[in-house]
Amino acid sequence: MNFLSIILIIIIILSLIGIFYVQIFNKLNDLKTKIEEAESIIDENLRLKYDILIRLSNTLKKEMKDNKNYFKEYEKLKEMNISNFDMDRKLNEGLTLILKVQEDLNLEDNEEINQELENIKRLDEKLTATKNYYNKNTSLENSIVRKFPSNLIAKIHKFKVKLFFDGKDMDDEIIDDFKI
Repeated sequence: MNFLSIILIIIIILSLIGIFYVQIFNKLNDLKTKIEEAESIIDENLRLKYDILIRLSNTLKKEMKDNKNYFKEYEKLKEMNISNFDMDRKLNEGLTLILKVQEDLNLEDNEEINQELENIKRLDEKLTATKNYYNKNTSLENSIVRKFPSNLIAKIHKFKVKLFFDGKDMDDEIIDDFKI
């Protein structure tokens, strides 16, 4: 082989490596963008759900005969520095409490409360769809970050394995992640 052939082969190999590198990098950035968009939608819907729960708690407080504030913990959620995972869990606990209080006060026919509960139902549908989208793209990104040789590109650009929306880490030794 002559010198020109060797140079040509080296250029072809480097070009193929470059194309592979760019494809993996673009795929990782695509997934990162999708995950960030999903996080933004989840955050916005959790804020809306929080606002509705506060309105519901205020409505229910007006109907209560005792002056206890059963919703105190949930009213302070916005001030707390917690993850969206924990915010989602706390808001679901708050909704359960609101439904229980509504039942105890025999307010199942209250139109204002039912309208707000319908709004929460629609938000929960959006949240479920968005969480599934987030988890699907997180799973795809995690598989690229873990596999060779794409893990080298991920490491260069500081991509790391992400947790799923439910906060479960499939790589740790904790089996209590799967509590229901």
